[in-house]
Amino acid sequence: MGFPLSSRLMYAAAWCVGRLPLAWAHRLGDAVGALSHRLNTRECKVARRNLELLGHPADAGERDRMLRRILRQTGRNALESLRIWTRPRADNLRLVRSVHGLELLAAAEAAGRGVIVAAPHYGNLELVIEFMAARGPFALVYRTPETEAGDAFLRLARGGENIRLVPAEANAMRPLWKALQAGGAIGITPDQQPKLGGGEFAPFFGRQALTLSLIPRLAERSGATVIFGYAERHEDGHFDLHFDPAPASIASPDLAEATAAMNAGVEAIACRDPSQYQWTYKRWTLRPPGSGETNPYHPDCYRRPRA
Repeated sequence: MGFPLSSRLMYAAAWCVGRLPLAWAHRLGDAVGALSHRLNTRECKVARRNLELLGHPADAGERDRMLRRILRQTGRNALESLRIWTRPRADNLRLVRSVHGLELLAAAEAAGRGVIVAAPHYGNLELVIEFMAARGPFALVYRTPETEAGDAFLRLARGGENIRLVPAEANAMRPLWKALQAGGAIGITPDQQPKLGGGEFAPFFGRQALTLSLIPRLAERSGATVIFGYAERHEDGHFDLHFDPAPASIASPDLAEATAAMNAGVEAIACRDPSQYQWTYKRWTLRPPGSGETNPYHPDCYRRPRA
């Protein structure tokens, strides 16, 4: 399948940035984070609002220091991702210093009922994808960008060997179900806010958040093993890969119980190093029906239309 010229040009630009030495890329990422704080960009506003909603850190000065660390890690993640998308897999996996929980992953694969890797936005998600695809076919659910060119670029960047991209749409269940029935591995981010009707409200850091029900439904119906997978960044630019067991209740037929268990697992990962979690995402826009709550990000965290 061909890709439009605009997407290929975007990929070419990403390729050029991806040639930077890792230390340079991290310095550039740090600069991008500092600039985001100085300009009070949308990402900066969203991360600040999320910290305010959590009330942590309680001290305003410490909260701002945490915000700066989050934006710095966000900048590093962006530059790392351009590098990973445009380099051979063998080069990318050299960034992995150690792998924890590999025996858990291997046992789940050997069981033959399929593996669901719940990969939250912590550290660098792209390395988890690369590692899983190096082991065999890997079906990845992704949220399609708003533009056709953006979607084509993402498919070009992520569509490496053994990776099958599955758009996060209403019919996503079918190809994922087939992959699990064949004993394969699939990857889903558990901390993306679905559309109304595509999830359950469950507590996340003490606040009700509309939570994806796809992972619990697939786990309950298929008997597949759910494993949390994440790549934790070190200051030197290398990573530890972790594969942690998910609680058994994540496969409960009671979706309220299952989604609460899933969110608790994501919380535990995010708390390892809060600056590496994706706080630049508007996680609590949709509020429970009848709660009387309004979107906490409106209007400050949205781009204002041009006059």
